[in-house]
Amino acid sequence: MPTLPLPDPGPPFEDFVGERHLAALTLVRPNGYPHTTPVGFTWDRGTGSALIITWSGSVKVRLLEAGQLRGSICQVDGGRWLTIEGVARVTSDPGSCANAVAAYAARYRPPKDRGDERRVVVIEATRLLASASLVTVGPPGANGERNARTAGLVISGFDE
Repeated sequence: MPTLPLPDPGPPFEDFVGERHLAALTLVRPNGYPHTTPVGFTWDRGTGSALIITWSGSVKVRLLEAGQLRGSICQVDGGRWLTIEGVARVTSDPGSCANAVAAYAARYRPPKDRGDERRVVVIEATRLLASASLVTVGPPGANGERNARTAGLVISGFDE
C-alpha cells in the first residue's frame, strides 16, 4: 500500500481529492471505539489538512470539543482510494469556517447556512495512503523497495 509524501502528494492525489466523491470520516474515541460517518471534505494543500464542514450539534463536534482525537478520512471510487490519517480538531473560527465553506461549495455545492453554529473539523495529515492507481510505479530500488515517481517526487512505503 503506497504512502505519499507530505505536504505535496502529487498530481494524481490532487486530482482525485478534487473530484466530487463522498468519504467516510472515522474518529477514534478516547475509549478506543470508532465513530464513523459519511462526509464531504476538501483538501487544503497549503496546510496538508482535510477540512470537513459541519455544525455544533454533530457527534463529531461534541467528541472533538473534549479534545483532539486520531482520525482518518477514506475516499473510494472503484479501485481508486485514498486515506488521510492524522490528528483531528474542531474550530469555530469565522475565517476558517468561511474558507472551508467556500472550498466545499467549489467541490460539491453550496452548503446549508449554519450561521454561528458552523464548525470545521480539521485533520492535520500525518500519513497519506493511496491505491497504486494514484501513483506511477517505477522499478524496484536497490534495497528491494518499490518506488513510484510522480512529478519528480519519490513515493515509497508500499509494504506498510
